[in-house]
Amino acid sequence: MLPGVPFSCLFFFLPLVWLLPGSLAGDPYVFFDWTVSYVSASPLGVKQQVIGVNGKFPGPVLNLTTNWNVVVNVKNDLDEPLLITWNGVQHRKNSWQDGVSGTNCPIPAGWNWTYQFQVKDQIGSFFYFPSLSFQRAAGGYGGIIINNREVIPLPFGLPDGDVHIFIGDWYSKSHKELRKDVENGADLGVPDGILINGFGPYRYDQALIPDGITYQIINVEPGKTYRFRVHNVGISTSLNFRIQNHNLLLVETEGSYTAQQNYSNMDIHVGQSYSFLVTMDQNASTDYYIVASPRFVNSSDWAKVTGVAVLHYSNSQGPASGPLPDPPNDYDKYFSMNQARSIRWNVSAGAARPNPQGSFKYGQITVTDVYVIQNRPPELIDGKLRTTLNGISYLPPTTPLMLAQQFKIPGVYKFDFPNKLMSRPPKLDTSLINGTFKGFMEIIFQNNDTTVQSYHLDGYAFFVVGMDFGVWTENSRGTYNKWDGVARCTTQVFPGAWTAILVSLDNAGIWNLRAQNLDSWYLGQEVYLGVVNPEIDATEVPLPDNAIYCGLLSALQKNQAQRIDFSGAESIPDVSKTIFFLLIFSLIGTLVR
Repeated sequence: MLPGVPFSCLFFFLPLVWLLPGSLAGDPYVFFDWTVSYVSASPLGVKQQVIGVNGKFPGPVLNLTTNWNVVVNVKNDLDEPLLITWNGVQHRKNSWQDGVSGTNCPIPAGWNWTYQFQVKDQIGSFFYFPSLSFQRAAGGYGGIIINNREVIPLPFGLPDGDVHIFIGDWYSKSHKELRKDVENGADLGVPDGILINGFGPYRYDQALIPDGITYQIINVEPGKTYRFRVHNVGISTSLNFRIQNHNLLLVETEGSYTAQQNYSNMDIHVGQSYSFLVTMDQNASTDYYIVASPRFVNSSDWAKVTGVAVLHYSNSQGPASGPLPDPPNDYDKYFSMNQARSIRWNVSAGAARPNPQGSFKYGQITVTDVYVIQNRPPELIDGKLRTTLNGISYLPPTTPLMLAQQFKIPGVYKFDFPNKLMSRPPKLDTSLINGTFKGFMEIIFQNNDTTVQSYHLDGYAFFVVGMDFGVWTENSRGTYNKWDGVARCTTQVFPGAWTAILVSLDNAGIWNLRAQNLDSWYLGQEVYLGVVNPEIDATEVPLPDNAIYCGLLSALQKNQAQRIDFSGAESIPDVSKTIFFLLIFSLIGTLVR
């Protein structure tokens, strides 16, 4: 209880809850209570400090259903500010909950903050992670499932189980050391390993893998089919995922059901998520390898950093042994691009709504804005190495953009991000893309760097309509897929190549467009897309009552309210109970003030 707040005051309002109209109907609420803190782990056999959620590394999975309202109370027990972002969850008209520096003030160390959002009209596989200060390099990530409503059938048979696989490059250095290295212009170099679900590799080669490393075992039953949700949560390495002697039937990626195709392996780039159906159809004479190996690397030093887990049938006759299943040829630069082009939208499947996904005829919509966004290798700006998009390295203001917009503070940002690379020296700036509400934007990412980059847009799913090597020109539109290009939120851009996306700007707010490669993002390769609704819209979510203030608005910040414990309340579906909790929030806020 709060000092000076009588317990009886809370129950004074309880009878009112049952009298509120609509209190027994509507979309369910679910509550989660998280503590983000440092925990000790030994992913590569040596004890180190990682970031856990409720003591777990990786963190817990948010298992949700379309249209549920989600309340996540996050206590920051780190020694530095924290924000959690929900990679791919769209927050309809509610970028206040996006969890990036342009929309939220950080949660100070020792404080808590409650995220409240609805997974409106969305399904699929996503993940969350800490968005500030290179913290993702230390963990803090976990999975998000958004299930179909019962009235919307899956476009495949119900799997016998769900398996989350988090793959990613890993360094034994702390995120603070890595952050300093990047600030000082040092290359990240070869990682110390590739983790699978926070574990190091199975000792498939005694010469490469030291003894004493704990590895992941996935237990399965013969004949059954499992949905593997695979997320690349790493820093900067594209990975090839495969399961020895098993096909990967691709069925979904980042909120879209895909045309169902079998793959023997899949390149998964930083920040991307895929769902595969995997049938346990082998004779289980031994266990099988699950492999995540680096792609687009040309040094023999990378051979030692392959991630390996074990697929164990209940009737297995022995341990996995022998060589790993072969990866694609790393010198065939067209393999991965052709694989990416082969991923298509399932235009006949329903998803969040009963109508087919393909009922949105994106290829017939007139484009209102075109942006050709070029990146380049890090370059010196004001004496420091920075990364840029169209020659601008993003400079985060001390006052988040959403707050500056809400309070009409001049000079914090400008809507002047150029729609192409300008003939001028690179610069630091807080320059935003001016998006037209309900417009239709074409964005072409041109990668002038030497490494694969992937780009993510918060608040939206976009259509990946084309990619090719070389320089994009107006004639490149003739190669676009305008019928069943997959809708997703993260796309790869190969070195010396381009990728084109189309996005319908129907979600008002200020949304982060960023490099998912953590070093590129940290050094400035991001921009915000402002989408302002010129009309008053009662469905747009207002400034939250629990907003944290910083920068030019620091004087508005009240003392931190005591945390409310939701433990044991994660599955409350009754809206009447929800309103009770929200009344408690409101009452406590009033009494504290």
